[in-house]
Amino acid sequence: MEERPLVKNLVAPAGPADAALGVLSHFRVEFYDCPHSRADALFELTDAVLCADGPVKTLVELSLAIEHRRGHGALYAALDRGRLEPTRLRRALAGLPLPKAADGRIVLAVDVSHWLRPDAPTSGDRSSDQLVPGWPYSFVAVPESGRTSWVALLDAVRLGPADDATTVTAVRLRDVGERRPLGTGRSEHPHREASP
Repeated sequence: MEERPLVKNLVAPAGPADAALGVLSHFRVEFYDCPHSRADALFELTDAVLCADGPVKTLVELSLAIEHRRGHGALYAALDRGRLEPTRLRRALAGLPLPKAADGRIVLAVDVSHWLRPDAPTSGDRSSDQLVPGWPYSFVAVPESGRTSWVALLDAVRLGPADDATTVTAVRLRDVGERRPLGTGRSEHPHREASP
């Protein structure tokens, strides 16, 4: 395996209390394989977002974060020309343990929400009768238990103008179940290609 200067494989001690560190370490290594263009800059940008002290209001703030060792030009270039392989990212996310409810069940939440972009130019395949500016996305997530708004996002896909939200959501739920049988904590099909 090639040396990756930015990905530190954190070695977790053998105790069960440190198992989360091992999960994080494994996910970081798998996540680093997802970008295929501008990988280092995208990886540092992700670290900067996750380690920020509170909400991020501007990209300049991220370029000044300790985790982002590159200049602001690299940040903008990564966002403009960086590419990520969604199939690999889905596979990496499917390998993470899922949060469970107090009784041990896994609860799924689905939603269709719009990514609001009122200042964006109109896309060619969007109709003028859409009342909400932006694209609708179908999300499948596992909510954390307790009093928190955190979720484990399992899948997200953009809906086109001709897509039926219910049908697309049902297909996404089936795909999530095939990638990760929900009775287990890990995917039983780690090398199976997921549909985009």
